[in-house]
Amino acid sequence: MSRIVIALGGNALGKTPLEQREAVKHTAKPIVDLIEDGHEIIMAHGNGPQVGMINLAFESAGEAPEMPFPECGAMSQGYIGFHLQNAIGEELHARNINKSVAAIVTQVVVDEKDQAFKNPSKPIGSFYTKEESDKMAEEKGYDMIEDAGRGYRRVVPSPIPVDIAEKDIIRNLVDNGQVVIACGGGGVPVIREGHSLKGVPAVIDKDFASEKIAELLDADLLVILTAVEKVAINFGTEDEEWLSELDIPTAEKYIEEGHFAPGSMLPKVRAAMKFANAKTGRKSLITSLEKAKDGLAGKTGTIIKK
Repeated sequence: MSRIVIALGGNALGKTPLEQREAVKHTAKPIVDLIEDGHEIIMAHGNGPQVGMINLAFESAGEAPEMPFPECGAMSQGYIGFHLQNAIGEELHARNINKSVAAIVTQVVVDEKDQAFKNPSKPIGSFYTKEESDKMAEEKGYDMIEDAGRGYRRVVPSPIPVDIAEKDIIRNLVDNGQVVIACGGGGVPVIREGHSLKGVPAVIDKDFASEKIAELLDADLLVILTAVEKVAINFGTEDEEWLSELDIPTAEKYIEEGHFAPGSMLPKVRAAMKFANAKTGRKSLITSLEKAKDGLAGKTGTIIKK
């Protein structure tokens, strides 16, 4: 039996509540396959489309008060967790597996001195014209950038997680045989102010949040699920090469050569490396949701190790 943290990619969730409710039924099956095999499972998930939808709903609501981004993140954790825990719970029940599923609204502690706060880089929410963008920057103090020719968007910092506020609750549930969904969308980013935790307008990469909870819970394996079965170099070219295994020095070399896209595979590889490098014997696996069980059996996926 292994303790496994699974980071669900965006392809495992729908973009609307109705679409998501159907999508998670398919997501639940390979997850419960792993539980049925005796593994302890902690799940994290993305929330990019969902948190953008929530943010846009409040922006479009006329006289409604502006909803701070940390609260939007918490809302997304709640409704994504609601759908996931119901789908997984239903699949567990169908297989007569006596386990409960709990979604924890998770606060992820970041360092207020993190350099990311001086360099907001994560686009969120809607697209705007140049005129609308300039007005929002002036009236609301938002950092705005032009995003890939599609318009202007607000950007927020993406700091590195340093702690998980609810780690003891999550550990207690897992130690007692339950299934936990945590760190949704990277968690609600907070900074410590005395005895208080204060939400900050930022987005934590869900792969790095997954890596942090995997470290804190002393997991055996971090599994990062994405749209492809393996990591590739020269992706999309005639020299494309799919990798079954990566050690840390080779991964560093490929990163320096620019093989992994910053907005997709690069954070996954970096998070996988960080976990594998944190303690002797730890490994990370990057593969697709459908191939997770085969990946654990060594039949596919990319294993990252020291």
